[in-house]
Amino acid sequence: MPVTGPLATTPCTLPLVEVRVTEFDLACLPATGAVFDRLLALHPAQMVVDLSGCRHIDAAGIGLLLDVHRRLARADGVLTVRDPNPRIRRILHAARLHQVLPVVDTAPSSPPGTPPGGQAPTRTQPALVAHGRASVKVAH
Repeated sequence: MPVTGPLATTPCTLPLVEVRVTEFDLACLPATGAVFDRLLALHPAQMVVDLSGCRHIDAAGIGLLLDVHRRLARADGVLTVRDPNPRIRRILHAARLHQVLPVVDTAPSSPPGTPPGGQAPTRTQPALVAHGRASVKVAH
């Protein structure tokens, strides 16, 4: 007998996924969207999009961020935008994206893994960390 009612969500299987985006406009949207699709398939509890190396974002890029945010929120995940340059921060602010998802800056003096305030982590188990690199070729 088919089950009716709300769709069951897949539990988060990965605590954190970080991705650095250097181009975020309509021209690279298909390739960038495909990367986000693969990352979302990992069912992360939190996804951080690092925009520190990104020089431009357009409406298509903002739309993709909102789509990723909605998809993560359905699975109780959180999307955070990290380190946008001042120009991109103004664009995100004008689009009111900061009201929908966190836009944060990394403290330059904090070593990786140090929580805000400079205190050492207090957890007893080491954090799970995964590093990777993906190359995306965009045909023009």
